[in-house]
Amino acid sequence: MIEEAKRSFEQQGFMKTLGAKIIAIEKGMVKISCDLKESLTQQHGFFHAGVITSIADVACGYAAFTTMPEGSDVLSVEIKTNLMRAAKADRIIATGKVIKSGRTLIFCEAKITDEKEETLFATLQGTMMCLQSKTKQ
Repeated sequence: MIEEAKRSFEQQGFMKTLGAKIIAIEKGMVKISCDLKESLTQQHGFFHAGVITSIADVACGYAAFTTMPEGSDVLSVEIKTNLMRAAKADRIIATGKVIKSGRTLIFCEAKITDEKEETLFATLQGTMMCLQSKTKQ
């Protein structure tokens, strides 16, 4: 599922718009980076909360996807973001991890940090849904 996750990520137009990239992937964990551009900032020059939430959601989604049966697909069901400090960095990293994986629902968390992964800007908790084709259930 790791190669499927990489292929699926490459089809996401919004991640391309943000300039986001998968920088690490393994079963149950995905890291996504995003470089600072003026078009991704809010009025004070920090990363916009929408950017932070989006890459964290996608990191969790693909972390969940790597644990699913072949032929599955993933959708976010619920997310909650906690913004802890203004994200002022040249690059942010969202690390999504699976916390508990069930047959249909997968619970994940993400941490959004600077590129050295030392300063924590935000966290996200998410519930992802495994979609399986009707013929495989």
